Amino acid sequence: MVKYPREARELLITSDMIYGYTDGIILRCLMDGDNYGYEINRSILKKTDNRFELKEATLYTAFRRLEKDGCISSYWRNDVKSSGPKRRYYSITDKGKQRLTQRLKEWEEIQSLMNILLA
Repeated sequence: MVKYPREARELLITSDMIYGYTDGIILRCLMDGDNYGYEINRSILKKTDNRFELKEATLYTAFRRLEKDGCISSYWRNDVKSSGPKRRYYSITDKGKQRLTQRLKEWEEIQSLMNILLA
């Protein structure tokens, strides 16, 4: 597990707060290219300035669900950056791209409703 400065850890948003968006977040990350779990989570941390991190169990449960649904596929390969063990890489499928488009439309609608309700 990655260690973060205390200030960053205190600002982390729990995955429970945005659980319904986990699949969309992962699919969006995979639009940038194939990747493996640890790097996907690091990408999320970087994009959110260390304010959000998916729990490992949440991340891998989502991978299994998305793969079962045909939204992503996976394969094993040696990491080109190191001589370490093989890693399981994930890639988005056409069905996953369609699901992401749907989730983005839903997000826009939710944002609109929340702006009305909380204004």
